[in-house]
Amino acid sequence: MGALKTLIPCLALLLFVSMISFSEAREFEFGGKRPSWELPSSPDDFSKWAQRNRFQIGDSIVLTYDAKSDSVLEVTEKSYKTCNTSNPVKSYTDGNTKITLDKSGPFFFISGAEGHCQKGQKLEILVLSAKHHSLGHSPAPSPAETHHHHLAPAPAPASGGSGLRVGLMSGATVVAILALV
Repeated sequence: MGALKTLIPCLALLLFVSMISFSEAREFEFGGKRPSWELPSSPDDFSKWAQRNRFQIGDSIVLTYDAKSDSVLEVTEKSYKTCNTSNPVKSYTDGNTKITLDKSGPFFFISGAEGHCQKGQKLEILVLSAKHHSLGHSPAPSPAETHHHHLAPAPAPASGGSGLRVGLMSGATVVAILALV
């Protein structure tokens, strides 16, 4: 009986800590290298990177580039598809841009450098709504497969830290239970 009185608060604390860890905003270093925002070696490189990640509201992406020769433009879907740089939603020119993804849905980014967007220097990111958070491990749908007006539930990334945290929390729970028995 005494072990049960100790176990219940431990499990409650463990549950609380695991819930907090799932609500953490993450920072994504775009492309995983510096500089990251430059002409890709293949026109679909940026799309492949975006497809490997699951973005949630509050996450941010960091793009690094030569501020003297390039910029990052947040644009509408139409401007993204046509590589139109004339009327961006937002413009970033500091060379080390951190963009917070503050709402669910698609975000569209293109290079401000002449001709770069046409060569594949553009990025579409799909931010999942809070109700679509999942712990699965399937790959992300490509932006082309996703209908922008209907966001389907999507699993978390296979390489993300959430799965590791769940595994560690589960392991800690088992150890705590065994220690009390």
